[in-house]
Amino acid sequence: MATCPKGHESTATDYCDECGTPMGGVATGPDGPLAAEAATPAGTGDPCPECDTSRTGRFCEVCGHDFLAAQLAERPPAGGSPAAELDPNGEVATPAPPLGNAGSKPSTATGWRVVVTADRAYYDRMRAAADPDAEDVAFPAYCPERRFALVPPQVLIGRLSRSRGIEPDIDLTGPPADPAVSHSHAVLVVQPDGGWAVVDLGSANGTYVNDSATAIEPNLPVPVKDGDRVHLGAWSTLTLRAH
Repeated sequence: MATCPKGHESTATDYCDECGTPMGGVATGPDGPLAAEAATPAGTGDPCPECDTSRTGRFCEVCGHDFLAAQLAERPPAGGSPAAELDPNGEVATPAPPLGNAGSKPSTATGWRVVVTADRAYYDRMRAAADPDAEDVAFPAYCPERRFALVPPQVLIGRLSRSRGIEPDIDLTGPPADPAVSHSHAVLVVQPDGGWAVVDLGSANGTYVNDSATAIEPNLPVPVKDGDRVHLGAWSTLTLRAH
């Protein structure tokens, strides 16, 4: 069994089937080499709500429960603001700025969904900015459009991992598979006005919103609106639709 640069054992030899990190090198992005998935400091020993195992980090070692994702869903933004910054343990810190969503009216949408596509323009941007030694990921010859309903309070985006017990609500396992998507890559969390915010969960290759060349900060909710595009992995784009 192979070992990835982060020390995880993996049955796959191209990308770690636990964190998505390339097995043969360091993932890159528009700002240079991207760090592997951010490690979460050890917790306080609180028992896992699923199996009662004492907490030693972000994930339960027995059942794979994600403590951070659960905290993001349970804690409302501080002071009723649209978004609240979280420290590495998932605690609410100082309110985050509205990031271009200031003055927006409460959402009147009755429901939300995301449309997932293979985005050639995003793929080309990532390829152009990648390190020459980065592992090449081919753009899929065919990828059907996929639609997922957003069900409050949160929607996990990633790839299925039976060994870790990770079953994303928006499962990008494929086919075709985008191997640059982490198993627990990002989460969409509902906002007080009925809209949504996207949170990167310390993914290996980052999460981008619209045409930004800079990945969003891990663990910081970023409000998104109807028509916004969330890019992740090598070529996956999620377009939000209110209906």
